[in-house]
Amino acid sequence: MQRRRRGGRGRFPIQPRIGARPKANAMNPEPLVADVPVYLDLAEIEVLRLVDLEGMYQEEAGDMMGFSRGTVWRLLQGAREKLVRAIFEGRPLVLTESEEEKT
Repeated sequence: MQRRRRGGRGRFPIQPRIGARPKANAMNPEPLVADVPVYLDLAEIEVLRLVDLEGMYQEEAGDMMGFSRGTVWRLLQGAREKLVRAIFEGRPLVLTESEEEKT
């Protein structure tokens, strides 16, 4: 996964270390209410896996991924919000490798 900076200035974003890739690329709700998908990138998925599935503290997850605890917290909050949005709005969930148009 290649993170890109926006604009022409500033430092390049830290590339996350991903331990395990998900087996699925997308999940579709039943019934499908809205066609506009919700996008999760690999960094968000890895944070969800480490913190929610593996039970790690945010600091431990940050050490494994090469991020600060604050970045892990931000990714975790965004990923959880996207999951809940996909469930309650009946939208497809798409797992991406790069930062595409995410909702």
